[in-house]
Amino acid sequence: MSDKPLIDALVATLKAAPAVTAVAGQRIHATAPRLPTYPCVVVTRTENRPVGENDAVEHLLTITCASRFGGPEEARALVAAVRAALHDARPTLTGRRLVNLRVPYADVFAGADRETTLGVVRVRAVTENL
Repeated sequence: MSDKPLIDALVATLKAAPAVTAVAGQRIHATAPRLPTYPCVVVTRTENRPVGENDAVEHLLTITCASRFGGPEEARALVAAVRAALHDARPTLTGRRLVNLRVPYADVFAGADRETTLGVVRVRAVTENL
């Protein structure tokens, strides 16, 4: 089971969210760009596993928000906007039905380079066959 349909739907949802694009513009990526422009949002980690009956799959995704604003304010705003846009969202998936979408965790912290502030948003989704 590929996470691509879910990732594509989440990226489209974020690109359509005014609060997210007010901070990141259209710099919302399914995979990390080679030379990122800040601030940006990137799906950085995915995993999935079967759960229950009916070919249900649990998807755990990490979305990273990166800022070089010079403080945590921009990253915090971006994390809050991403969280609000995705929690309980109902994007349409190709080939699967979305059962549940939640954002159980978010955090903001200084990057190792001391120039970048990072925000992590963890997303849990359950999908099943149509």
